[in-house]
Amino acid sequence: MSAALEAIMQLKGQMQRAVLGQSHVIERLLVALLCNGNLLLEGLPGTAKTRSIKSLALALDAGLGRIQFTPDLLPSDVTGTEVYHVDDDGRQGAGQQATATLTFQPGPIFNNLVLADEINRAPAKVQSALLEAMEERQVTVAGKTYPLPELFMVLATQNPIEQEGTYPLPEAQMDRFLMKVSIDYPDDDAELNIIRLVRSEESQAQGQGVKIPQQAILDAREQVRQVAIAEPMERYIVALVMATREPSRYSEELSQWISVGSSPRASIALDRSARAYAWLQGRDYVTPEDVRAVAEDILGHRIIVSYTAQAEGITPRKIVREIIRQVAVA
Repeated sequence: MSAALEAIMQLKGQMQRAVLGQSHVIERLLVALLCNGNLLLEGLPGTAKTRSIKSLALALDAGLGRIQFTPDLLPSDVTGTEVYHVDDDGRQGAGQQATATLTFQPGPIFNNLVLADEINRAPAKVQSALLEAMEERQVTVAGKTYPLPELFMVLATQNPIEQEGTYPLPEAQMDRFLMKVSIDYPDDDAELNIIRLVRSEESQAQGQGVKIPQQAILDAREQVRQVAIAEPMERYIVALVMATREPSRYSEELSQWISVGSSPRASIALDRSARAYAWLQGRDYVTPEDVRAVAEDILGHRIIVSYTAQAEGITPRKIVREIIRQVAVA
């Protein structure tokens, strides 16, 4: 096992001790981190969305910026703004005039990990403030461009049930998330362990464990880039994405369910995520199982279902599962 993989496994272990019953979420957080992508977590209240992200930040030697999205939030509350800084330097007493300079005050976006809590509660103008940061890793304020840290990741959460007073993310912004992960309630045993974990945290101070350095993540990303993916796997990825755009190739049922298919970002995301997933399994090559393992979280939020599918209660994730069932490896 390489030093980078050992560090990632240590990171995974620390997160699993802090977040119980959500191993799928932890795995997806690590995949997104290795792919230099952004993640959207959707789940009911109390399903450890925020806790999962905080546990990642605590285990990493990285800064965490939290933005609580509300209807009255402004774009400057996310990116930062220019403010006047008055420096008198004791000169006013000598009869000299104080000088004022325009200084950029960075916002919470200038962190390694950015928690956008309840991202759909802010209007589109604020949501769009994240677009440049998510895609280009930079922020432009008052005509000046400021680079973001090399290790940067937006982790957003939203509640799928409570829609009153929310502003649903447009498709263009949804497409910029590498994955959208749906979180369910834990099972009986996990729920019992959660009670015991919280009780132990209340009764004694918990150690934070060893901080994983940022360089370990950067080294791991370099190794993920070296994971081999054969042409049949590439064609399989393309076939899965094309099935969302031209579903009539496979069945009339799929054709009736899908209104708009996935963009080319889906193919790129599948390629990156399959390689990261394979690397986490200790392999330096991609198999069809690696592609299938991440396909649902990558394609689900990039499909717009038809009115027919909505009437029948067909979800995007069910459509992806049907596509996986019908599309064969070349």
